[in-house]
Amino acid sequence: MTYNLMNDPNVWVIAGLVFVLGALIGMFLTAGGRRKWKARYKDEVTNRESWEREHAKLKSDYEAREADYRERDSLRGAAVRDSRDRDLDGDGVPDAADRRPADDRRA
Repeated sequence: MTYNLMNDPNVWVIAGLVFVLGALIGMFLTAGGRRKWKARYKDEVTNRESWEREHAKLKSDYEAREADYRERDSLRGAAVRDSRDRDLDGDGVPDAADRRPADDRRA
């Protein structure tokens, strides 16, 4: 008589017990898991939304500072140009040219 492993009732009983044990462990591990993952998901969504709000606020603050820097830089450039072309006495000649001697041989 040949011995076949699949015809042995002990193998079937062991396979059935392993299946039942796996099902019990699976149910035990997932018990209450629906609430747990939903709570973690909602916490993650609120955390992400708060980060997005903070990022938007920081971005708007950065853009406001950047606009202020650009305005200051343009005003600084205008002030430098204005100081070079200044004509306080109103004679039509810039003050920088008034300070230079008219005759280069005397200077």
